[in-house]
Amino acid sequence: MNQDLEDIAILRMPEVKRLTGLGRSSIYRMMDDGIFPRSVSLGSRAVGWMVGDIRAWLQRKRAVIPCPVVAE
Repeated sequence: MNQDLEDIAILRMPEVKRLTGLGRSSIYRMMDDGIFPRSVSLGSRAVGWMVGDIRAWLQRKRAVIPCPVVAE
């Protein structure tokens, strides 16, 4: 149950930028392209992202990034 509550917590733009390393424009462009989680409306001018959605997106990104090969 605790994990369920954590997944529905809301992240605001500064937190999403920090976690993803993306800029505001990139986030909105990727949302428009359908490759980044959609934001949820928090009011007339405020939006946020569900923690679970951002976590899942980061996990998918991690799965496709190849591990660097270290030369000996």
